[in-house]
Amino acid sequence: MKKTFGYLILLALALAAPFVVYPVLLMKLLCFALFASAFNLILGYGGLLSFGHAAFFGGAAYFTGHALKAWGLPTELGILAGTAGAGLLGLAIGLLAIRRQGIYFAMITLAMAQMAYFFFISAPFTGGENGLQGVPRGMALGMFDLSNDRTMYFFVLAICLGGFLLIARAVHSPFGQVLGAIRDNEDRARSLGYDIERYKLLAFVLSATLAGLAGATKTVVFQLASLSDAHWHMSGEVVLMTLLGGLGTIAGPAVGASIIIALQNYLASGPFAAWVPVVLGVIFVTCVLSFRRGVVGELRAFIRRSF
Repeated sequence: MKKTFGYLILLALALAAPFVVYPVLLMKLLCFALFASAFNLILGYGGLLSFGHAAFFGGAAYFTGHALKAWGLPTELGILAGTAGAGLLGLAIGLLAIRRQGIYFAMITLAMAQMAYFFFISAPFTGGENGLQGVPRGMALGMFDLSNDRTMYFFVLAICLGGFLLIARAVHSPFGQVLGAIRDNEDRARSLGYDIERYKLLAFVLSATLAGLAGATKTVVFQLASLSDAHWHMSGEVVLMTLLGGLGTIAGPAVGASIIIALQNYLASGPFAAWVPVVLGVIFVTCVLSFRRGVVGELRAFIRRSF
């Protein structure tokens, strides 16, 4: 009952937020919160460290931008096309990487993501270093004009809430329980008869698909798909967001993404604009050394100790 009441309060705050805070900033925050939550699905619950998730985020951004700008698809179909493209890319990379563990898995995902990055630089439909600009927002359901920032915010909120609910459902399902067992003791899970590679691949593809949903939505918000979306720096940022918020928690990645995006927005317009990467690096080191469970993990542990 208390948890349901808390969720209702959060929903009310989310609905009221665009009337208080700049909607475009809120939409950026929501997209990255979904991206971090998708990444947490394989790292926090599956124990798989991927350094290639920018390929899915950026790939979906380009696929959606091209579908909306060149093919003239409706906004919903454009986002679905980008999401499906990210899922297929995740399947291709997952089939190669999932047979390896630890640093070998991480390096394969990084290498494949860099291959995708160089493809996006040279492909004729991406705009090269200038990116894919002028992506139309269009209409939602043929009725709501998404050129209005507040209307666009509620559209993005609905998409991201759907993504969060899907992640929560997956984590608390039998599939999520098996995934956790594989993370904790892979040999024992294998001895119980579970097909380890199949579960890992399914988690990887689901994570890639949801990361693509975040990237596709971000493209519609900013009407732009750029190389920074597919760069390996983006993969590093999502790792930082997840660790800072709390690995293996539902709310942690969203909290971590909120902190990072808020800091980037605040510092970019101040005297420390050139020092943003340094500040983020200091935060990462502090997080690893001081509160390894992240903000949400440490807060949850404190509440348990106190009560």
